[in-house]
Amino acid sequence: MRITLITVGKIKEKYFTDAIAEYQKRLSRYCKLEILEVADEKTPDGASAVIEEQIKEKEAERVRKVLKDSAYTIALAIDGKQMTSENFAEKIQGLGIRGESHICFLIGGSLGMSDSLLRQADERISFSKMTFPHQLMRVILLEQIYRGFRIIHHEPYHK
Repeated sequence: MRITLITVGKIKEKYFTDAIAEYQKRLSRYCKLEILEVADEKTPDGASAVIEEQIKEKEAERVRKVLKDSAYTIALAIDGKQMTSENFAEKIQGLGIRGESHICFLIGGSLGMSDSLLRQADERISFSKMTFPHQLMRVILLEQIYRGFRIIHHEPYHK
């Protein structure tokens, strides 16, 4: 199975890059993992809703340039479906059984994702009603993917 994360913005903090590298190493036994970063747009202070939408649309266009049509696309969105770790593992396993060998997760930038990109995704999931920094969300997502594969393979880790 191939898993791709398409994320808006770069990670600068070493503690995040170290955590991401650890989960990349752990996941290498279960899937081919690829993380693609697209540039984020600077948001001017006091930007209007119209300007913010334009920024999200520019970022969405960058995401679309690297998004493969053949991938099953899951957008991380605050209004997405919430699930347990077991449900998430079942989702990954079910997609594989259905023949979806490439799953792509989308993580938006600091303003979130454009409505057009959210509509383009095959589904939306939410890890919480809370808002997290996109850098931290990348670590949380990778941990849950790893946890999901451990659950699928009936291996100890999940509590």
